[in-house]
Amino acid sequence: MKIISIIGLPLAATTYAGAVEWILNHALKRGGTYAVEAANTHVAALARTDPEFGQSMRGFDLICPDGMPLVWALNSKLPDAERLTDRVYGPTLMLETLRATEGKATEFKHFLLGGKQSTLDSLLEKFAIRFPGVAIAGTHSPPFGEWPENEFDTISEKIRRSGANLIWVGLGCPKQEHWIASNKHRLPPGVYFGIGAAFAFHAGEVRQAPPLIQKCGMEWAYRVAMEPRRLFKRYFTYNSLFVYHLLRDHVRG
Repeated sequence: MKIISIIGLPLAATTYAGAVEWILNHALKRGGTYAVEAANTHVAALARTDPEFGQSMRGFDLICPDGMPLVWALNSKLPDAERLTDRVYGPTLMLETLRATEGKATEFKHFLLGGKQSTLDSLLEKFAIRFPGVAIAGTHSPPFGEWPENEFDTISEKIRRSGANLIWVGLGCPKQEHWIASNKHRLPPGVYFGIGAAFAFHAGEVRQAPPLIQKCGMEWAYRVAMEPRRLFKRYFTYNSLFVYHLLRDHVRG
C-alpha cells in the first residue's frame, strides 16, 4: 500500500479491507511483533510537536487514517483514481478484524489489554453474542496509575500463554503508543493495536458520534460536547496545531 507523509506522520493510503488484509497476514508471521495505529489529528499533531511521542510513532508498522481531515490531506496527494472515500476508524477497524477472524480460531486469537475489569467483562459478553466464532483468548485489566515493577512480565506471560496473535491495547493516548513502541522488541509475537477509546465505545460506556457527523469530519465536536471539561483543551490545541503544520508544510512544499 502507498505510504504518504502528512505533517511528518507516515500514513497508509488504505481502506478497511486493505488494513485488515495487512493485519491478518502479519498476525500469521509467528516470529514477528508488529504495531498498528489508527491515527487522528491529535496523534498526528502530537507526533509532530512532541519528540518523544514522535519517536514512539516511528516504531509503528502500519498507521491508518482514522480522521477525515487525514483522509482529505491524503487525497490531496493521491491521483483521482486512488483517492479514499472513507477513513479507517479505529473502533470500526477492530470490529472488521473480529469479523474477518470469525470461524478461524485455530489461526487467530485475540487478547484485550486495558480498561476496567467491568469494561472487559462487558466486551466479552457483547463480542460473544456478535461474533460467536471469534476466539478471545484472554484479557487483562492493569492497575490504575503507576504499574508495579512486575506488571510487564505479568502481561507478557498472559499474552504468551493465551496464544493470542491479535492484541488490542486500550490504555489511552499517548500511554498505549509509548508502551507498545518501547516494549515492542520484547513482547510476545503478534500484531499490537493502539485502540484508544474503542473498548469504552463497544462496551456501551461512551456514545459514538452519529455516522453523518463522523463522515463530515466533525466527530471531535460531538465528543467535546459530550465531555467538554476533559476534551476541549486537547481538541482545540491539537486540531489547531494540525491545521497549522499542514498549511506550513504546503507553503514550504
